Amino acid sequence: MLVTPRARLVLRLFTALVLAFLYVPLIIIAVLSFSTSKAFIWPPPGYSLHWWSLALQESGPRNALWTSVKVALVATLIALVLGSLASYAVQRFKFFGRDSVSLLFVLPIALPGIVTGVALNAAFQQFGISLGYLTVIIAHATFCIVVVFNNVVARLRRLAPNVDEASADLGADVFQTFRYVTFPLIQSALLAGGLLAFALSFDEIVVTTFTAGPGMETLPQWIFNNMFRPNQLPTVNVVAVVVILLSIIPVYVSQRLTSDPTGGLAGSAEG
Repeated sequence: MLVTPRARLVLRLFTALVLAFLYVPLIIIAVLSFSTSKAFIWPPPGYSLHWWSLALQESGPRNALWTSVKVALVATLIALVLGSLASYAVQRFKFFGRDSVSLLFVLPIALPGIVTGVALNAAFQQFGISLGYLTVIIAHATFCIVVVFNNVVARLRRLAPNVDEASADLGADVFQTFRYVTFPLIQSALLAGGLLAFALSFDEIVVTTFTAGPGMETLPQWIFNNMFRPNQLPTVNVVAVVVILLSIIPVYVSQRLTSDPTGGLAGSAEG
């Protein structure tokens, strides 16, 4: 398709506007974290590392960070196991209601977080489960499974359908085929899905608010609870920058893995 110079210019301007809309606020927060002022003053009257050193000394952000990491790690592990098994069953076997099962796995991420949070809170109360680490991990796993499921299903659909048949003809059973053939081909998709699931869980606040117990505080919750306290505002800016940096890493690695259909780990396994 021939693109005129004017159309190319319009597309470039539109792309620049979208990127500016997405990233200028993040850049402002990053710059304000080095400001000498406690308030949101732009441009900053001066620059200092004082707030960064203060944030590193505070126990509140460190404890909240560790809580977020623990919850995200366990939720991601659960999602990797359940999401990969579900995707393999849906893609490789034919059974009654397969499309409905696939829809049910994807549905949680399409629902508003507040709906999921309220529903899970009500369910935990009905079963007499006290709110705490366990309930938050279960809540995060419900939407983390979707990310892993989608990644693995997409990879399985790109694999040759006769690979399993060839493995069976050579005498391998279902478990041997999965271990020696299927798993090496989908492990980059699993890693990408796990990284995205970790980032999604690490940043979650709405569902966490309805499922966390008393005294439990994740890093996003700590930011929200302290951003309206004038004395804590500079520290909040610093913590927000740290969250952005920690979130970029898994998303970037996941994008790199999924951009190559045979990608990283799968490619090396096939070789």
